[in-house]
Amino acid sequence: MAKPDKCITPQDAEKLFTHWSNTRGEGIRAHIGEQDTCEFTLSISELREYLDYVESESKDQGISNPGVRLYFGAYNDDKSKKATFFLAPTMGEGKDAENNYKTDPWNIQHGGIPPKTYQP
Repeated sequence: MAKPDKCITPQDAEKLFTHWSNTRGEGIRAHIGEQDTCEFTLSISELREYLDYVESESKDQGISNPGVRLYFGAYNDDKSKKATFFLAPTMGEGKDAENNYKTDPWNIQHGGIPPKTYQP
């Protein structure tokens, strides 16, 4: 299988992570008063299962080219105030695609605490 066009090098990924951490991570830590997560681990089988669900539901709704949008989120309950993310299906590809509110979003769990930094 050929490598996808949008792959980046580990060094480029490290630069992105470092820039996020320096420009946003510090502010989040200062705001909530403790370290928050900045990484999440997904199993390929869980991710594939969700993508198959979105594809199937979209097809049933007459959507031929669905996408998935990633949103940041944060818990606010007795268990946690930590960051999370969720995936939301869209009715097409690209930044202008409308969200598909007829198909459920997907959220897995809290991220790692302490988080694992990206350092190849």
